Amino acid sequence: MGDDNLIAVRGLRKRFGELNAVDGISFDVKQGNVFAFLGPNGAGKSTTIKMLITLLPPTSGTATIDGMDVQHDASLVRRRIGYVPQLISVDGTLTAFENLMLMARLYDIPARDCANRAREVLAFLELEDHADALVRTFSGGMIRKLEIGQAIVHRPKALFLDEPTSGLDPVARQNVWEHILELRKTNGTTIFFSTHQMEEADAMSDAIAIMNAGKIAIIGTPAEIKAKTGDAKATLEEAFIFITGTNLQEGGTFREVRRSRRTERRLG
Repeated sequence: MGDDNLIAVRGLRKRFGELNAVDGISFDVKQGNVFAFLGPNGAGKSTTIKMLITLLPPTSGTATIDGMDVQHDASLVRRRIGYVPQLISVDGTLTAFENLMLMARLYDIPARDCANRAREVLAFLELEDHADALVRTFSGGMIRKLEIGQAIVHRPKALFLDEPTSGLDPVARQNVWEHILELRKTNGTTIFFSTHQMEEADAMSDAIAIMNAGKIAIIGTPAEIKAKTGDAKATLEEAFIFITGTNLQEGGTFREVRRSRRTERRLG
């Protein structure tokens, strides 16, 4: 791994029976970069992310985060990463403060530090005025920010987000991204996210990898990927279709957000 690469993937493969869901991919993510992971449904991106966050063992190949192997040093990797899934990951029957306290304890933050750490995260996310409110009363944007809070309470080096703004209105989406980018700016956090929002990937990413049929079809900056079409005015969506031959599919209340995410997950 190069000195400036936080994530290094080499020949990573995952087989399910005869299916190569991830077929020997290799790529790097630089420390402090915002890295977008795109691909049509069934391309293998979710399987890749699950291997990187130690939820799924690779069939072969290697992946390291901050020099730690995701398979052999899984417990050390988990201390260096945060993960925000697409499905609801907060408890609507608890307050925002209680959700963060619970996560702080799960990450083995010393008991004497948990409350201060939770308050620090609430302040960072501009949720301190809602610390004692039940999360089931939150809007979609507030839920997403709190989920990010849960994932960063232990101050990870890398933050993995699966569809971070799915189901949010444009104002909430912008607010969530302001906080994500602030993490990169103030803490040097590396951001690795999947999305179906092409404009989001284009505007926010330092680098993009596009997966197709289990392989990395292309990796580069947004400008480099769009240039592959030969059209100086091409959008990222047009470049995506040009490269893969297909296209991607694409706030509310707690219940609405949970329902929309469940539907999206069921449909792939």
